[in-house]
Amino acid sequence: MADYPRMIAVTGTVEPAPRRVRGEVGGRLVFDTVNALYVWEWPNYPQYYIPLDDVDRSMLVDEGRVLRSRRGPAQGHALRAGTVDRPNAAKVYGEGAQAGLESTVRFEWDALDAWFEEDEQVYVHPRNPYTRVDALRSTRTVRIESAGVLLAQSSAPVMVFETGLPTRYYFDRHAVDFTHLVPSGTMTSCPYKGNTSGYWSVRLGDEVEPDLAWTYDFPTRQLLPIAGLIAFYNEKVDVVVDGVRLERPTTHLVR
Repeated sequence: MADYPRMIAVTGTVEPAPRRVRGEVGGRLVFDTVNALYVWEWPNYPQYYIPLDDVDRSMLVDEGRVLRSRRGPAQGHALRAGTVDRPNAAKVYGEGAQAGLESTVRFEWDALDAWFEEDEQVYVHPRNPYTRVDALRSTRTVRIESAGVLLAQSSAPVMVFETGLPTRYYFDRHAVDFTHLVPSGTMTSCPYKGNTSGYWSVRLGDEVEPDLAWTYDFPTRQLLPIAGLIAFYNEKVDVVVDGVRLERPTTHLVR
């Protein structure tokens, strides 16, 4: 049994999204809607399905392909905005679609240049309405080790509790041993935290484990307590909390 709360939505769940959602390609607005739907294609987070009436149809290019999924048949479309062409960008659902999804469009996230919820840009995928993310300062003593080597230790970590993921432990930089960290050019994005500003691999002797630690210098306002702090993948290091060594979790983020 995991020591953190699991996602509660099941595959196939459809719910209304009570927020304005917009998407852009090539400087043009592809859609602008207050009637988007959340559709859970897997339990971890939903995708947006956009009413066809709220899409600029002049930007949709029928590719003449019928695509089939658990949500029924859909017509494959590309996106075109001036000289910008994005093949395999959208599925337009019609007759035979899952209840509630007829006359909606499911856009590939990366086919658009930017997505917005209200007036804030959103990254990677829609924010799950059933996910809560809290960043709390703690006085528990947390150690991070790899192959018995101490990488970080603090009695004032910031703990990030996020639905569906193990607790992440963020350390002030003075609590991290940088002699074992090698800067990496990797950058990732999170719908809840924003864009990372740094990654590090861990070097122990001749062995290098890539991209085990990261930081957000400019996180979203909700996660400001982690600004500039460093966290490690629990899945790839040993975490000791108040003297108790935790089992390494298995998540969809680390293969």
